[in-house]
Amino acid sequence: MQVESFFEWLGQAFGKLIRFIVEGMSGFLSLFGNAIGSFIDGMSKALGIAPSLLGIAVLVIGLLLLYAAVRAFMRRSIIGGLIWLFLGLWLLSGLIR
Repeated sequence: MQVESFFEWLGQAFGKLIRFIVEGMSGFLSLFGNAIGSFIDGMSKALGIAPSLLGIAVLVIGLLLLYAAVRAFMRRSIIGGLIWLFLGLWLLSGLIR
């Protein structure tokens, strides 16, 4: 009888520890998710784009195209740099209104 109460107490202690860890992680991830959401909303409002996954993906692709243009210019590839630059600017100008 006394052994059963010990294991019951031990089970409750582990249960409370697991619940504490899960609630703490849930709170932390909730704060992290809210921060990311607020960042995306603020950036979207500043750029004038829709705060959707597709809009953010197009923004990232446009920025990668501009990065490719800078790299091409650094390699002294003028034609390639101009092509990447125009593609990036064309994509971003269609996105940002």
